[in-house]
Amino acid sequence: MDAARAILMVTVMCLAPLSGCFGEDEGSGEVSADSLNVSPSIIPGGEWTVIKLQADVDLSVFVPYFVQDPGSMRAQNGTVFDLKQGDSVTVNILFPPRNSNVFLLMGDYGRENWPIRAPDISWATWNSGVTDGSASIMAVTNQDEGGEWRWIVPSNESGGNVVTKSLETVRDQRSDLTEENGVGASGGWVNGRDVYDWVDFITDDTPCATCGADGAVGYLDRWIGNANPSYEHAITYFEGVMKGYELDSVEVHRFQSNTAWAVNICGYKIGSVYPDEWLIFGAHFDIAPPIAYTPGAEAGIPGYGTRHGAYDNAAGSSMVLTTASVLAEFDARRTMVFCLWSSEEEGLWGSRSFANDLPDGVTVSNYLNLDMAGVNYPGDYALSVYLGPDGTGEAIDQPGMYYLAEWIGADALDLGYEIERGREAWLESGESPLWGDIYEDTVAIYESPTARSDHDSFQNIGVATLGWNGLVDGYPCYHRECDTMETMIDYMGTDNSTGINNLAHSWDIVTWWAVYAFLHMDQTPVPNEL
Repeated sequence: MDAARAILMVTVMCLAPLSGCFGEDEGSGEVSADSLNVSPSIIPGGEWTVIKLQADVDLSVFVPYFVQDPGSMRAQNGTVFDLKQGDSVTVNILFPPRNSNVFLLMGDYGRENWPIRAPDISWATWNSGVTDGSASIMAVTNQDEGGEWRWIVPSNESGGNVVTKSLETVRDQRSDLTEENGVGASGGWVNGRDVYDWVDFITDDTPCATCGADGAVGYLDRWIGNANPSYEHAITYFEGVMKGYELDSVEVHRFQSNTAWAVNICGYKIGSVYPDEWLIFGAHFDIAPPIAYTPGAEAGIPGYGTRHGAYDNAAGSSMVLTTASVLAEFDARRTMVFCLWSSEEEGLWGSRSFANDLPDGVTVSNYLNLDMAGVNYPGDYALSVYLGPDGTGEAIDQPGMYYLAEWIGADALDLGYEIERGREAWLESGESPLWGDIYEDTVAIYESPTARSDHDSFQNIGVATLGWNGLVDGYPCYHRECDTMETMIDYMGTDNSTGINNLAHSWDIVTWWAVYAFLHMDQTPVPNEL
């Protein structure tokens, strides 16, 4: 397994943000950390920022983060610049949101090969001398229509040594919040506090006689049922929100399953290169129905209605809305689709209806799922990062997706230690305890042998998927009326932090993970390897 991991790591490098080696290049001559001037000197983290790079000597510089190509205007996974003495270039870069330092790599002018870090460690860890598992990349001609800057691809050559330049990053924060209220996760292109505010609003049960059929400020009672006015009220609202993002189109897809009518709400940003390849980001907005619609509820089987559905699944719906609002700004290669599914609680009816009735000529390149994320790390429960399809057994069937998830989490989200703990927990006991037991400082990336959410609909048509969740079967309010924001806050409180702060950071981690994965998959889809 270790040998296979080392080989496969090289393959996934073109799918992930890249880092570099430390030390001094033997052939670099005058190249040093001071040979490259960067302005501003302190970089905003977690948002697109235009910086200027100017060379004091002839050199090459490897930028191992997402950049926006000036020709195509699309996000691409890093690039290499060759700069003569006095030359400069301005670059729009998305620096990671949750670490305090970022790194640029430098070497002799015209350098072809560059080292990269192992996928399960951060760039900072690697720069400190932990270079086991390192591989290499090289820069090649841009493969985009209209693209100008070189792309990064795996190399079979040695990356060699390089000079690294460390830059400080500072993340913007809201001035009206404190640490107890999640201020550290309140700024940037996306952030967990915005997700928190979305969930709080959707589940707001403040009485309001004029707000809707459910008599509350929020959008409650979102269970499907013929002519359920609260359900229809929520549909109209979410449709309007998506239309406000100026996507190319927003469609309410009505479908019938058995005797019930239901809908999926999907927003589309048409791809400019591969419009018939759809990259889909989804979460179900429905909640478990009332007891009268739930066989077995009288006997104690979970599923007698939640009214609020904060964790399951206003949380996932809020992250879909948050990501759609920012990704709509970008020209994407593939058509980006943001969907709120119905009828997940009845048996994945909504996502299955969608996946099994794609327009002629359309394929799905990848699918990302958000269902019950929030009651997890940094609270006292595991964050599960699950992928599939899984062929079961000991082998990793989806190495590309596995190492992409690992690569993003270890560096951009600074979760190397937590991922190692999660790996150990998974190898020891598998998935089931992660969904039900207490696990501190644990983020587990694994192929899931189960499929109890909407990703199953896409795995069934041969699509590689990625998703996130937290406590499931161990959550006492699973499919129950106590699934409220207040319950989530109570469950996320720890000895050293409030539940509100931990929730904001939990949603910050998951939302950023999903956005990074989405950008990678637009440039290079991750294939189903079964």
